Amino acid sequence: MERKHENCSPFIPRQNALRKTSAEIVSEARQSLRAPSTQRPFTPRDGHRQLFGQRSGRTNRDNRPPSTFSLHAQNFDAPDSRPGSGTHLSPLDHKPKFPVHCDDEDPLKAFPKPPTNPLETKRGLAGARARLLRVGSLTTLPPVEGKTDVKQKLNPGLGQKQPSAQRLPSSDHTEVLGGPPKPGPRRAASESRIKQTGDDSEVGPTEGRPGQRTDPGTGENTTSTEEDARAVMWNNVIAPLLQQLESVAAVSVPGSADSVEHLCDLCDRLHSSLAEADMLGRRCKRRSGILRALFRLIDLNSAQLNLHIAKLCLALGVSGNNLLNICKLVFQISRSESNDVLFQNDSIIDLLLGILSSEDVSASGEALLYSVGTLKFLSGNSAIVRLLLDKNCIGIFQKLIQRLCKVNETSFAGAGHILVQLTATLRNLADHPDSRPLFVSFSVLSELCVVLHHHRKDQDICTNISRIYSKLSSYSECRLALAQTPDCYQVFLDLLSKHHQKQDLVVRLLFTLGNLTAKNDEARQQLYQCEGCMDTLLQLYDHYQHRHNSTEMQQRGPHSPRKPSSTLQEDEDVLVKLVRVLANMCIHPAVGPALTNNATCIKLLMETLELRSVQESEELLVNVAATINNLSYYQEENSVLRHHQLTIAKLVLKLFLSSSMDAVLEATRVYGNLSQSKDVRDYIMQNKVHQFLVMLLDSKSTEMCFSACGVITNLAPDTPNRVKLSLEGAAAKLVDCLKDLGPSDWQLAGQVCQALWNMTGGGKEKLLGTTEAESLLEILITYSDEEEALRWIQNEDLRDYHKACWELEFLPVATKLIKTLQHPDMAV
Repeated sequence: MERKHENCSPFIPRQNALRKTSAEIVSEARQSLRAPSTQRPFTPRDGHRQLFGQRSGRTNRDNRPPSTFSLHAQNFDAPDSRPGSGTHLSPLDHKPKFPVHCDDEDPLKAFPKPPTNPLETKRGLAGARARLLRVGSLTTLPPVEGKTDVKQKLNPGLGQKQPSAQRLPSSDHTEVLGGPPKPGPRRAASESRIKQTGDDSEVGPTEGRPGQRTDPGTGENTTSTEEDARAVMWNNVIAPLLQQLESVAAVSVPGSADSVEHLCDLCDRLHSSLAEADMLGRRCKRRSGILRALFRLIDLNSAQLNLHIAKLCLALGVSGNNLLNICKLVFQISRSESNDVLFQNDSIIDLLLGILSSEDVSASGEALLYSVGTLKFLSGNSAIVRLLLDKNCIGIFQKLIQRLCKVNETSFAGAGHILVQLTATLRNLADHPDSRPLFVSFSVLSELCVVLHHHRKDQDICTNISRIYSKLSSYSECRLALAQTPDCYQVFLDLLSKHHQKQDLVVRLLFTLGNLTAKNDEARQQLYQCEGCMDTLLQLYDHYQHRHNSTEMQQRGPHSPRKPSSTLQEDEDVLVKLVRVLANMCIHPAVGPALTNNATCIKLLMETLELRSVQESEELLVNVAATINNLSYYQEENSVLRHHQLTIAKLVLKLFLSSSMDAVLEATRVYGNLSQSKDVRDYIMQNKVHQFLVMLLDSKSTEMCFSACGVITNLAPDTPNRVKLSLEGAAAKLVDCLKDLGPSDWQLAGQVCQALWNMTGGGKEKLLGTTEAESLLEILITYSDEEEALRWIQNEDLRDYHKACWELEFLPVATKLIKTLQHPDMAV
């Protein structure tokens, strides 16, 4: 039926040895070797937004972070607060480092001695005690000049003078009690505080030259004029805004939209004012007061307000426990799909991406986890996906993947939890068509292969990445990028072997391998040459085929009617994808002959044909038939396939007689190769398969007619078969097929002519009556004229293709038929 590649000599001169001629393209367009297609596995979405879905393999024993929790103002660390007197702190695990060099023999010698004047000591202790008490307050805002009326309403009694007290300026405008100042150098008020080790503690100014100060946040020298300008901004703008926030919050009614809108507006104004004064980040000396005021608003429990608070806190550069709680707060808001609109056209996404770019993986791992978890939820919204892509999220994710892969798992066990969220987010992004070029340009597909190598034991990570690959490998640019990834085939095979029980992972990896090997001959060979390739694939085949049968028998019993089962369907989906990989691998000229001698492979394929029905397993049986068709292309002497070809022909018969046209077509192709054997031809004629083949010539499908013609071509050389075919009217139907479909498909026209030639016994026997013979001769003469044959081809690109088919496939055999029909003995 089919010509070998080496017998198809090109007649068009090649301009480039690597460029295929039209004749070669024609030969490959309808050769017996075919790559079957299949649908991509369905990717279910979790009904509820959780860090780890219901199908996650993680348990509480894996220290799985929670998706639900409660957050209140008390959960945040007030930057300047100290524990109450009743709180006992646990001892430190490490030895404290002394701020100055210690003498090894007597460490106390290195510390400064206390003043000798008892009065100074007493005053110093009193002043420090007063300052400590004043700073410890979390319920008051700093006093503002010219705003005493508001201050006294919020904190009555603050305006009353205290005996022996003097108001001194401090970094956060808190009052300090103490005696009159003494001449000589002394420390600033903020320096005399008991400093807290938290990340959000204030940093006081350092001494410098007269008229200059060193900014604690930037380390740059700033003039006193700039300090004065910031003080004016604080007194006139920022502090009043903070007081308005507190006063509005104090009288707000829970659930009141007006109060929330007012508070959100105040937060926006505060944010703008801080940005205008260049006081965002950690440069602001009074940020502790701002943060305390913001933290108290969280208890109002408004998603809209909390998002404004989170945005402002992140802009102020919170870190440590406060950063974690803010990330948890945003995560909590994103869990409700109705809140997605709050994230659109908002800078909170930029701040979250900034956290992923800047925060240390080991130090802020849990904050990164909830940040990526938020983005995972948001990436389920198509409108936000577009925003994420515009903000270079895939490039940021790629850098984060690299950092996570470099982390030692023994020192930071949370890398796997973060990668689960990260890969799930990439899985959602992969659905957007604009993401595909970004996956390629940032080499994300190769990076994910590295992740698979490092986290091959983590089923959640492996499943998410397999979903990404199954989506993107359907597109040529992504498929090429993945095929060029070193060792990707070996990694896939290792995962298939390790997680062979996890159906959703296995089916997606097999689908990806099927895509990689569908049109890439090099990929077919590389996969086959991987260590343990065929053992792994055939063990999977055997496992899911026999698991399917045992499960089915348990569910319905030996005599019960078959019942549909999602488990059975999932198992069959694995077999569909696996058989497709085998069919694709057979196309390689070195792999195909080797598999024809693989007894296990042939046995499993035959077993599937025997056990399954076309009505319930149509796609699987079609793929099995395609695999057998590809294997039967190689007529290897004494091969296992050739030894079983008659048995295979019997098993394929139920496909040929089914109501599925796809199954009939694939079975006809198999018969086209197997009918080269006399035993198979005899079986076809004995079971009257030839009658159905003749009926298929009436099909309007060029593929169906082509395949049927191929089998008839092989049957016709045997004289008894020619007689039976003639009795069924095969010759007349072949002529009609040539007349109706020939001009649109010259390769089919050539196959029809070859079948007619064989029906004449090689030009020795009369095939048709006078009228039919004259009609056939007229058609052949008309079609043999090049100008007439190609006159209706309008597309110039297709014109060369059709011309190649006409000259190579049709014209040689049509010429022989014309000479035979013009012979006097054949004309009557």
